[in-house]
Amino acid sequence: MGTVLTSLRLISSWVPTMGLPLRDNLRHVYGEYLMWPEDVRYELIDGEAYQMAPAPSVTHLRVAGAMFRQIADALEGGVCEVFIAPFDVRLPLGDEADEDIETVVQPDLTIVCDPRKIDDRGCRGAPDWVVEVLSPTTAAHDQTVKLAAFERAGVKECWFVHPTDRTVSVYVLAGAVYGRAVITELTGILAAHTLPSVTIDWSRAMGEDGAHDQNGTP
Repeated sequence: MGTVLTSLRLISSWVPTMGLPLRDNLRHVYGEYLMWPEDVRYELIDGEAYQMAPAPSVTHLRVAGAMFRQIADALEGGVCEVFIAPFDVRLPLGDEADEDIETVVQPDLTIVCDPRKIDDRGCRGAPDWVVEVLSPTTAAHDQTVKLAAFERAGVKECWFVHPTDRTVSVYVLAGAVYGRAVITELTGILAAHTLPSVTIDWSRAMGEDGAHDQNGTP
């Protein structure tokens, strides 16, 4: 396990002040979201449509992809599944129809252990574990607005991976709220709290095991 750095409710010094832009000042639902053009991606949180950042960096894609492979290998043959973005996670307030849901997010990685929550549209209901790989354009939004949405929905565990800071911040649900974030360095091996049999080898996730040469070529 990596070195534990601290345990905080706000999780990193690397939090830009600018959030993601809103589509407009109206409230929207999933039924509208499905009709929007696909050339611009949005997330709905409490009816507000946030325009997602442009295509992520190569580092972001490599880290997310490497984590996906490790988690998928660990879950193979079991009931839990891992999905990589873009993958819609609908977070209803209750039993409202899909078209009326006001919160729809796309975590970088979504781990679901209840097959009844999975359908052709993605996931309806709280995943067991989500992972976000942060970038300067998304960090503030992910660690405030999106984190609050995960907490309200009852997502059991949430990781924020900081490739630049080389830390990961882990939130675990305690009752109805997240406890203080446990921050560790991206070294060694870290197990998920919700799924202890699933571990992340950070040297592999960060491409430090010989997977890429000095020019970043696979």
